[in-house]
Amino acid sequence: MRFAVIMAGGTGKRLWPLSREDRPKQVLKLIDGDTLLRRCYQRINSMFDHRNIIVLTNKGYSDIVRDNLPEIPYDNVIAEPEVRDTAGAIGLAASVLARFDPDATMAVVTADQLIKPPKVFHQAMEDGMNFVEKNPDALVTFGIQPSFPNTQLGYIKLGESRKCPHCDNEIYQVEAFKEKPDMQTAKEYLSTGQYCWNSGLFVWKATRMLELLFENLPQAKQPLQMIQAAWGGPNQEGVLAENFIKLPKISIDFAVMEKAPKVYVIKLNCQWLDMGSFSALADIIQSDKNGNIVVAEQSEIVNCKDSIFVTEDKNHLIAAIGLENMVVVHSPDATLVCPIGETEKLKKLLDTLKQHGKEKYL
Repeated sequence: MRFAVIMAGGTGKRLWPLSREDRPKQVLKLIDGDTLLRRCYQRINSMFDHRNIIVLTNKGYSDIVRDNLPEIPYDNVIAEPEVRDTAGAIGLAASVLARFDPDATMAVVTADQLIKPPKVFHQAMEDGMNFVEKNPDALVTFGIQPSFPNTQLGYIKLGESRKCPHCDNEIYQVEAFKEKPDMQTAKEYLSTGQYCWNSGLFVWKATRMLELLFENLPQAKQPLQMIQAAWGGPNQEGVLAENFIKLPKISIDFAVMEKAPKVYVIKLNCQWLDMGSFSALADIIQSDKNGNIVVAEQSEIVNCKDSIFVTEDKNHLIAAIGLENMVVVHSPDATLVCPIGETEKLKKLLDTLKQHGKEKYL
């Protein structure tokens, strides 16, 4: 059977003060009143039965995720008791799916991406699942056709391509995974035409992923087997809490993808956005004649240029005069004002708030 796993655990520190420790970026209503999580669900719900969609999130987010996705069965929202990065989260999901369906095909998507048009995504995902079901030892990832030399994303180097029966897209062997490059290297990647951005989207058999995790990350074997054996029983939550923290804190790319044989990639030729910062809003929201991005029900923007103004409060007025290349973000208890070019320092700002005893704003 086919299952979708939505990864929805990230906090989104670069979207502070809207995103908080108890309110992650994927439930912010920044896209025509919709959340990123809701958009993700809408993108996949035509491909999977709602009973076969699982959401992995942090323990503090489970209630807000359930409120955002009432269609999904209560138990399909799985709360991770600790943050263990993507290898732990994917290992947990694979363990649960393999317990109930040893032949489960597992598609992994993330809640903080926007992909247009949906039909390109649907066809690529369908091809990935078809390929894995014909080749159960294979791991499939998805690469985004790069449109500029991005230094904030990892890259995938494409190897030889092959046609797959029942697939519209070509399937490429992965020659190498590359970490975030400097600008010169990113330009070289773009010029060759042999590289894609690493999307963090995957398809594989749940049991195959567990085999590779146990082989490449042996310290994960016993905790995941304990969790799997207890899942669905009266001790499920206690065993999960006791064993999940024992999992190494490492990404699935480092733990498995960069080491595994038979790793393939399908190119996604589409508009793709990893919603990691306020500047990303420029890619999804139409600017005014002066290049301003305004996400606010009430605003008066005078003589401003190339700036970003955001509030979710429908009754709050944002008023600004003479700003250029600035970000202004309002929340009920905190307001951010900074140059667009300085938003990368938000994590440092949050560390400073913690040092100054202002944890309530985190």
